[in-house]
Amino acid sequence: MKSDYEIANENIMLPITSVATEMGIPNDMLVPYGHYKAKIKITEFDNQKIAKSKLILVTAITPNKAGVGKTTTSVGLADGLHKLNKKVVLALREPSLGPCFGMKGGAAGGGFSQVVPMEDINLHFTGDFHAITAANNTLSSLIDNFRFFNRGKPDGVKTVLMKRCLDVNDRSLRNIVTALHGPNNGITTETGFVITSASELMAVLCLSENLEDLRNRIDNMLLGFTFAGDPFTTKDLGVTGAITALLKDAILPNLVQTLEHTPALIHGGPFANIAHGCNSLMATKTAMQFGDYVVTEAGFASDLGAEKFFNIKCRKAGLQPTMSVLVATLQALKLNGGSTEAEMKLPDMVKLKEGLRNLQKHISILKTFGQKVLVVINRFGFDDAKELEFMREWCGQNDAAFAINDAFSLGGDGAVEMAQAVVDICENPSAPLQFTYNLEDDIETKLNKIVQKIYGGTGVVLYKKAKDIIAKIENLGLGHLPVCMAKTQYSFTDNLATSGLDGGFSIDVEDIVINKGAGFIVAVCGEMMRMPGLPKNPQAKNIDVVDGKIIGLS
Repeated sequence: MKSDYEIANENIMLPITSVATEMGIPNDMLVPYGHYKAKIKITEFDNQKIAKSKLILVTAITPNKAGVGKTTTSVGLADGLHKLNKKVVLALREPSLGPCFGMKGGAAGGGFSQVVPMEDINLHFTGDFHAITAANNTLSSLIDNFRFFNRGKPDGVKTVLMKRCLDVNDRSLRNIVTALHGPNNGITTETGFVITSASELMAVLCLSENLEDLRNRIDNMLLGFTFAGDPFTTKDLGVTGAITALLKDAILPNLVQTLEHTPALIHGGPFANIAHGCNSLMATKTAMQFGDYVVTEAGFASDLGAEKFFNIKCRKAGLQPTMSVLVATLQALKLNGGSTEAEMKLPDMVKLKEGLRNLQKHISILKTFGQKVLVVINRFGFDDAKELEFMREWCGQNDAAFAINDAFSLGGDGAVEMAQAVVDICENPSAPLQFTYNLEDDIETKLNKIVQKIYGGTGVVLYKKAKDIIAKIENLGLGHLPVCMAKTQYSFTDNLATSGLDGGFSIDVEDIVINKGAGFIVAVCGEMMRMPGLPKNPQAKNIDVVDGKIIGLS
């Protein structure tokens, strides 16, 4: 089979104006960025149309080195629904440059199940990440400037909470000292960087419903505390307008297409292990306004991305997902069951059955939210037919629908079974969402409920720093905010070496970050870092430009 790059580059894309016309977008709402991508200038939503749209969440089992192909499944499902003559729109996150040049090499699907133009989407795209980075760092510069000229005054800023950001995996920037070598360079401060995907401005943009909402959220961002002990916000700094101006275009959803010309909105890119893990609310609501079916995904597995999708995004926006698709592969299940990488492609019913404990856990997590679940196995050519049939029978016995996805090899034709199963489930949609916690619960109770109901642990252990910040949260009247867990994606615990399937564990919360503008609290668990590092052999080694074309992305 040809490489992802070859498949994408041999594909003939439709002009983006044609994709928009099929989607039903008026010409005056389309802002083209070349021939094959555009922004949608949407200023208001039709809530009646949105309420009728069927929102389908794609999530996955616990990730491991085998991978599961969640984005490939999302793209394939959209193409499969298109094959069934359904009016469908895909809504995904934008890839981050950090993982593209680090571990992943790209995040635009794979095989015959991709979004295009693949190189643009994986790299600079329409500049949204750059705009967020520039806005974040401009705001950081402005508050440092305010500190410099108001040092020692009661209304001067004593403590800065905000960190600079960069869309690069760079462990060297996690902890730094600024303004060295003399008072003219500013106030010497111990600080650090987070990756752009983990910045509050990324979350602010992704949870804003319009430009005015964006402005209000930027206004409310808590930047630090004054010498008098009072909270200091962007509004107090008086620069909300300038930061909003930098994000005026970035807030507009991006329109592209799949290899089979299914409309795809790709916008916003918070990670699910250190942020809230969903594409922008603007993109989701736009997709629902113009699509009868909307396929979206949340990062990593159901314990991280899906939990935040339901408890933060859907709660905030009043969205009601129709159902959830839970993605797995036979190899990933076997790895979760104790197989080795060398053996995971071989038939092994013992390891497969052991790995089903992980699948069962994720099914139960989704059902705590009242979701109907379709288990999808991404098929590989070497998959054992008996194991696939066993999976079908097992799902039937465990109150979950089942389908095989072959979109990687066959495109939309290989996703028709999955798409039809989705259509059938959508005829009798899930019950109204049941949230993990109430907003009226205090922060510690919310954390404990997530650990107990979602991860299966006993609760949280709060470090002194976290306790002190929770006290500040209560004093600021922000205890009603939802919480976002920053935790390893490789385990239900905060230790990637322990699966957590047997329970009996607690989660260490070492730090709390107040994202007042975004409207949630971030709990930093275990040794989780909000600025990732690069692997020993980064994907950057494989990326090049040959004959004017970018290679090495996938």
